[in-house]
Amino acid sequence: MYINNINMAENKEIKNVFVSHYHEDEDNIKIFKGLLNDSYCIKNYSVTSDKFNNAKNEDYIKYGYLKPLINQSRTLVCLIGPNTHDSKWVVWDIREAERLDKQIIGVFIQGAKDSDIPPALEEFADAIVGWNTDNIEKALEGESIFVKSDGSPRTSVTKGRGVC
Repeated sequence: MYINNINMAENKEIKNVFVSHYHEDEDNIKIFKGLLNDSYCIKNYSVTSDKFNNAKNEDYIKYGYLKPLINQSRTLVCLIGPNTHDSKWVVWDIREAERLDKQIIGVFIQGAKDSDIPPALEEFADAIVGWNTDNIEKALEGESIFVKSDGSPRTSVTKGRGVC
């Protein structure tokens, strides 16, 4: 039973999240959800190999498949890994989340570097945090935290929605 976005069976707040990721980083989605398991019930709208769509038409994939999933989410979390910045799909996800006025959070996976951040995430992120439960939770609650891949503070990114 759910009351006011609380999963009463687990007494945890439900977070509707779309996790944008490079396909080789998919295993990190389960780990990400595990990091937050004590505080939240994560409802994941992400496209993964177990929810794969065999469509070939790029417009259908974007507007008929991905956009509705992003739209159902409150937050887009971009897992930042070694190849994330090269993925046209991750960039599209981020830009679409911005168009839909969704919260956008970047999370460095283990071993990621600052140079792995997609330019669209630099432009539109509400927060960029490390693989750290406390900072991820703070970002999900709306705190604008910006760190480098080593966890040290970084200059906030400039963004059209007013985060400086």
